[in-house]
Amino acid sequence: MIIAIDGPAASGKGTLARRLAIHFGFAHLDTGKLYRAVGLAVLRGGEDPEDAGAALQKARELRATDLDDPALAGDDAAVAASKVAAIQEVREALLDFQRTFAAQPPNGGAGAVLDGRDIGTVVCPEAEVKLYVTAAIEIRAARRHKELLERGETSIYSRVLQDLMERDARDSSRSAAPLHAAEDAKRIDTSEMTADAAFDAALAYVEERQALGSP
Repeated sequence: MIIAIDGPAASGKGTLARRLAIHFGFAHLDTGKLYRAVGLAVLRGGEDPEDAGAALQKARELRATDLDDPALAGDDAAVAASKVAAIQEVREALLDFQRTFAAQPPNGGAGAVLDGRDIGTVVCPEAEVKLYVTAAIEIRAARRHKELLERGETSIYSRVLQDLMERDARDSSRSAAPLHAAEDAKRIDTSEMTADAAFDAALAYVEERQALGSP
């Protein structure tokens, strides 16, 4: 089984994806890390994340071990990721990695959970379960602000809010696989939901889809 989870930044999709993967014993891939790793590599090379040539080179050089870099959780990587993700050639270079993970989960897993921006629409349109997780932007900014402070980083709420607004605009308006919900995706708005409530709603839907697929 493939569970595809899409949604904007700080909507709660990452936490939900990890919990579902653990619950079902599925492999999990945070596809945003792929773009963060590429964006960070471009920055470390002293180049512009919007430079298609530089970004494509780093995408082709990407290794699985690059996804373990703690710096990927930082805001610099997040902003750079949104920029490289708008480059069609970069998305194409990373597409095979994602599809192979979904079709052949590591360690012989019975399924895979992938979360990102275009999993249900482009990467795995055949996924048995598609979820679109969202929340009001003010709520998402508050969550991101709190997360940064808890990690000991300097954060200003107004700047986080502005960054999210800009990222949302880039993600939804880009010509390469723009962010939007798949037509057959189950929408979960976490604005007023706890993580447990979001998990319960998602779990109920996954189990419903499993039942429909049973002989």
